[in-house]
Amino acid sequence: MTETLQPQAPLMVLKIDVDTYRGTREGTMHLVTVLKAHKAQATFLFSLGPDHTGWALRRALRPGFFSKVSRTSVVEHYGIKTLMYGTLLPGPDIGRECAEQMRSVRDAGFECGIHTWDHVLWQDNVAKRDGAWSTNMMRKAAARFTQVFGSAPRTHGAAGWQMNNAAFAEHDTAGYAYASDGRCVLNENGTLAHPADGPHRLSDGDKVLSHIQLPTTLPTLDELLGREIDGVVIGTGNIADFLLKLTAGATRDHVYTLHSELEGQKLAPIFEQLLAGWKAQGYQLASMADYHQKIQHQTMPVCPITWGELPGRSGQLIVQGAARS
Repeated sequence: MTETLQPQAPLMVLKIDVDTYRGTREGTMHLVTVLKAHKAQATFLFSLGPDHTGWALRRALRPGFFSKVSRTSVVEHYGIKTLMYGTLLPGPDIGRECAEQMRSVRDAGFECGIHTWDHVLWQDNVAKRDGAWSTNMMRKAAARFTQVFGSAPRTHGAAGWQMNNAAFAEHDTAGYAYASDGRCVLNENGTLAHPADGPHRLSDGDKVLSHIQLPTTLPTLDELLGREIDGVVIGTGNIADFLLKLTAGATRDHVYTLHSELEGQKLAPIFEQLLAGWKAQGYQLASMADYHQKIQHQTMPVCPITWGELPGRSGQLIVQGAARS
């Protein structure tokens, strides 16, 4: 279903975060249809345990939370029922109840990996929890993945781009060759603050981890919608053009993170505009596995595990640090 990769063509790596029960049941199925129509590859990263999206309301005191909620219409995209999971409604077990949908993604020819066990629990806690807690969560997710798919996972993309040192080390223990857990630092207008940023290895103190990180290089839709950038308010009518301007020229590989709850549902028309635009610009629409295959033998910069902020997103997250000399 996918076109043969051309060695000289830049890649647009499509990394799909699947956060919720609804996103797994509905958004992923729509995305599979769209991707197949465009002969595109992509990597789906699944949440495999309970959906406790309602717990995210505890972030209400975090600076920037309300501005993001008002800009991105969280209720519209996630639905009232999803926002009640873990509070007024019990959180459905995604991996147990949606195993058939997950396997159908794999059977359609797409790479599948781990996003997390419990999205909100991980995102809100991993930065301050110890290694035993994070390792246990990751191994629960890996065990459920193996139960669902009948084979061990090969890659990971962290929920909310939240990790800790022990979680990164667990990738090496699990034998992952690559993962996409962090972001490249962006300017206010969405451009790369450090244009050379991209695939790298991480240093944990004096130790260099063996797996390769493939950081997200572009802003996400929820980071852009409703913001005023260079005097223009970004809305659903112009957001695709805005992103395509960031990738014009096709001079490098990019990683774009999308969400089954957004691009897989109400924002699907925008995603189709992006797919058509990126193909017209000369990109090949690829998976994380494709990207790793392309760059695995290159010399990788080694960067420290680093936290930072990004325009349009509240709180700290993993970002690519300055390569050590």
